[in-house]
Amino acid sequence: MTQLIASLIVAAIFWFILFGAKLVNFWWGMAAAAGILAIWSIVAAGERRGQLFKFRLSYFFLGLISAAFLYMVFWAGDFISTRIFSFASGQIESIYGNKGQLAEWKIALLLFFWIGPAEEIFWRGMVQRILAINFGGNIGWLAASFLYAAVHLWAANFVLFMAALIAGLFWGWLYKRFGSLWPGIVSHGVWDVVIFLVLPV
Repeated sequence: MTQLIASLIVAAIFWFILFGAKLVNFWWGMAAAAGILAIWSIVAAGERRGQLFKFRLSYFFLGLISAAFLYMVFWAGDFISTRIFSFASGQIESIYGNKGQLAEWKIALLLFFWIGPAEEIFWRGMVQRILAINFGGNIGWLAASFLYAAVHLWAANFVLFMAALIAGLFWGWLYKRFGSLWPGIVSHGVWDVVIFLVLPV
């Protein structure tokens, strides 16, 4: 637990730099932050690495299908929230405000091959795994999902917080259900590229 608490403090600092203070290029900063936390997680996993990265071909297709499902959830959420909350449209637009910091093809490569997978390795492979070991699977899942959303509070954007919470619960459930990071890695990477670049909501 000590290592987990230390990693969460570091994650909170990284997310403050990226979302609160905005001190660096968002995409390269996110790639560095997520990468550091992912490497930390892999080292900390020790002999459990084999289970975390257990791969089956079905996990790849599950990731694709789940990404499509999650996209539809967010499409519906955008449709509903912008009609209920007057502030929603502006907050959604601000989420896409970092797109101009890097060429879109570079963003796509970073999201699919690095940032999405690295986030899954840390938030599910370390945070949720350790919390589940100490407090049980359901509490670990819910607590990790809330912590994943909480670090986004630095952005002072309610829509972003809710988006992170919903996505965190979804990918956390995939990890809890299948015991492998691969469904979430594929889902996270594909969903990121689609919702940020291909078919933004």
